[in-house]
Amino acid sequence: MSITLTDQDKNTLRTAAYGAVALLAAADAAGSPHKAATRGSIALYSATGPVGHVLAEKSKGVKLNGKSVAAIADEVLPALTEGMGLLRKQDPAEADNFRSAVIVAVEAATVAHKGAPSPTLAEMTRKITGALDAA
Repeated sequence: MSITLTDQDKNTLRTAAYGAVALLAAADAAGSPHKAATRGSIALYSATGPVGHVLAEKSKGVKLNGKSVAAIADEVLPALTEGMGLLRKQDPAEADNFRSAVIVAVEAATVAHKGAPSPTLAEMTRKITGALDAA
């Protein structure tokens, strides 16, 4: 099945995916936010399929306006749900691909910690997963 995404749809997907990584990096301010952002972004850039092509495109449209973790979450969590919804309508398999790509990026971003992720990152991961599954 082929999917058709508008520029706005693509921007929503990029905002959701890269925003999830940015949200984890912001929540990890006391840890290694740069490592979290780098590892998560590399994971997203490695995605495949139509979603992989969208995430690999260079875009100036992705800009998070939040200055706090709460403000970033207000932008990113709804974008995750919206992105899953728009993909599910066109191709449920591609929605699963998007979800997997975001989850892999989240795992990559949180692996920077020795042992288990901090309680803060674990909670943010639950919120990201919840937003993905809300669609």
